[in-house]
Amino acid sequence: MKTHLIALATALAFLAVAGLPLAEAGPIKKRETRQQKRIGEGVESGQLTARETARLEGEQAKIEADRQKALSDGAMSKKEKAKLTREQNRASHRIYRQKHDAQVQPGTK
Repeated sequence: MKTHLIALATALAFLAVAGLPLAEAGPIKKRETRQQKRIGEGVESGQLTARETARLEGEQAKIEADRQKALSDGAMSKKEKAKLTREQNRASHRIYRQKHDAQVQPGTK
């Protein structure tokens, strides 16, 4: 039951992000969307456990909050963009590691 709720939440988050016009979103938002998709695929395949998914989703939410904060004054500085890029690089690496570790969601192959 808990797994289904996490999968549903991930799918809804992905659909909400995917519905944004990407032409206006910029490369940081596009990358967030791709990373969200990778998390969703990990949930669907059983490569991510509920705990791993929750942790990765929390990390993505923090990146989104940081992006919103960086844009709050209307523009993103080079320093803010570099910080977000570093956060996304770390998140991408964590997604890869979690999807390829030996842990799988119980009840999947």
